[in-house]
Amino acid sequence: MSYVSLYRKYRSQTFGDLVGQDHVVRTLQNGIATGRIAHSYLFTGPRGTGKTSTARLLAKALCCENGPTPEPDNTCEICTSITAGSCIDVVEMDAASESGVEEIREQIVEAVEYKPMICRYKVFIIDEVHDLSSKAFDALLKTIEEPPPHIIFVLATTEYSKVPPTIRSRCQKHEFHRAGLQDLISRLEYVVQGEGIEAEPAALSAIARMADGGYRDALTLLEQAILTSDEKITLAQVYDQLGLVSEEAIDGMLLAMRKGDVPSLVSQLEEIARLGRDPRAILDSMMHRLSDLTRAVYQISDAHADALRESSLHETAVTLGKDAILQFRYEVAEAHKLIRDISLPRIWLESRLVHLAAPPQVASVAKVAPSPAPVKPEPSQAAKVEVKREAPVEEPPKPVLELTGDPELDLARSAWAKTAGELGAKSGAMRARLEKSLLVALREGVASIQLERAIDRDWIIEGTKKQASTILKLFCENLGQQVEIQYVVQRRESGPDEPTTVELPLEGKKLEQLMKETFGQAEEAS
Repeated sequence: MSYVSLYRKYRSQTFGDLVGQDHVVRTLQNGIATGRIAHSYLFTGPRGTGKTSTARLLAKALCCENGPTPEPDNTCEICTSITAGSCIDVVEMDAASESGVEEIREQIVEAVEYKPMICRYKVFIIDEVHDLSSKAFDALLKTIEEPPPHIIFVLATTEYSKVPPTIRSRCQKHEFHRAGLQDLISRLEYVVQGEGIEAEPAALSAIARMADGGYRDALTLLEQAILTSDEKITLAQVYDQLGLVSEEAIDGMLLAMRKGDVPSLVSQLEEIARLGRDPRAILDSMMHRLSDLTRAVYQISDAHADALRESSLHETAVTLGKDAILQFRYEVAEAHKLIRDISLPRIWLESRLVHLAAPPQVASVAKVAPSPAPVKPEPSQAAKVEVKREAPVEEPPKPVLELTGDPELDLARSAWAKTAGELGAKSGAMRARLEKSLLVALREGVASIQLERAIDRDWIIEGTKKQASTILKLFCENLGQQVEIQYVVQRRESGPDEPTTVELPLEGKKLEQLMKETFGQAEEAS
């Protein structure tokens, strides 16, 4: 028999084997037990979390000869054929390679008209369904909306947002979670026991951390470790396999950075580079180690960490200190984000870490060091030395709203100042127009707002985004009563010392009288 990869060999064959997705298992089993079977399911979540395996388990539970049953027997002909992938009524598609509308029409739309040949249901499993084209989704939509009673759809995707809402709304959604570290380690221990291989607990923990919550990734890394090991999987071997740096080396670099020992830091970086470690791998190892140190400094226990490793973590965390650990973690994360765009990553990383290794006391002394005293010239010198000291720059005082003595007007002016401030905080355009505005009068329910420029008034009144109504609504809320707003423009006279006047727009009887006088004089002159 040909070799089978670990992730295929140890694929979950029962709902009980599906680790870390209890919420999905419970919902599916309850639906099958009560007869509430949906016609389409949508499984979403990160890669390697069991979506396709669960789809096959669901097909077994629905089509088992003793079913529908919440727990298929895995012994009948239908269950064994689904396990082997040879069941004619369970159709699996990979939308990444069969994304066109023609494939959907041939394999699904036309096939749903025929009843299943052997099984109770005809089950279509579409993996990475988000890769289907828009035309393919359109062709699939009607079939998913009103399928025949013997058709079940199971759609799996790692990018839920790319699935059209019209498809999502017609499916029963189940969200798969990343595996916890403890669940991954338990699964790895189960696999190495089944394979008859000895492994260090620290090595399995390192593989589980690098898998980032994916069962398939964890088993793939374990398989590589098995192939490269002699008799026992060790932590050092896992580090070499993954291209990572040992925790002892990372601790040495972090302590050198904390002490400001630049020569030691540079020599350690050179030694790691001789081992063939990539600069990005160094940052990866630092991020993982700093994550563990953060847990140690905040006393977050790790149930699967051995006593020796916990002691080492605690000792390093105490030596570095909480502030240094948090600072290093932030800086290393920023460097990890930037290094992919660097043309000389090794030199750049060295300069970045050397910058972090600068002793804190040097920086503080440089800040408070006094200015050198001026040299007093000798009497014989003809030239005089003058020392100019610059006066400290004082910030201008913030403008204060002057009170008028009229309580009602002062209240209105305060409400307007609050309104202008709130609108300016939300919109830069509002801030530019209302920054120097002022409420100059409040008479008979009409508030006169003085603006600096006519263009500001035109923007508020004639704007297409309902600026005037927005301002009025908020001003009335802050004032506590309903008023109207009249915008006036500030007019400056030519004399610099002359008081500023306010030009009110002509309206009503004043405008009518002015027109009569103007046009009447023109008629008499003619």
